Amino acid sequence: MHTFTADIEIIGINPFVFVPEIILTDIFKQAGKDKGAIPVRGAINDLPYKQTLVKYSGSWRLYINTSMLKNSPNRIGESVHLTIDFDPSDRTIHPHPKLVKALHENKRAKKIFDNLRPSLQLEIVRYIAHLKTEVSVDRNVDNAINFLLGKGRFIGRDKP
Repeated sequence: MHTFTADIEIIGINPFVFVPEIILTDIFKQAGKDKGAIPVRGAINDLPYKQTLVKYSGSWRLYINTSMLKNSPNRIGESVHLTIDFDPSDRTIHPHPKLVKALHENKRAKKIFDNLRPSLQLEIVRYIAHLKTEVSVDRNVDNAINFLLGKGRFIGRDKP
């Protein structure tokens, strides 16, 4: 586990910290790659987190969301103490069985879903997988199918 201190910065509306190059090099070695999203875990000000390192505008960044650090968008410039390490755990989010069934029953929606960029597929799967009630799942599976067919909004989007 690596330890460092960094100041919270912001790009757009997203708070983040830069991870020191020497730590990045070791995380890349542990991950077996230095491209794409890299899962990490650690603590920020002693509060545990799971996050993903991503490269944006030529720099690797650890984005700091409000589940990691309360009120993070208002803490720009604050110095925080972090630990970080590669997280080898499986983070696969499996689609809810009702979404799988609905896509199986609607071939057109399935074809559109299969041709979406992977990040949008994941966004739909994640959203439905984290719903708490069957009523919410049923309603949102219907909304997702309609969205895929161009008949409404879903997850804040107009059309796929």
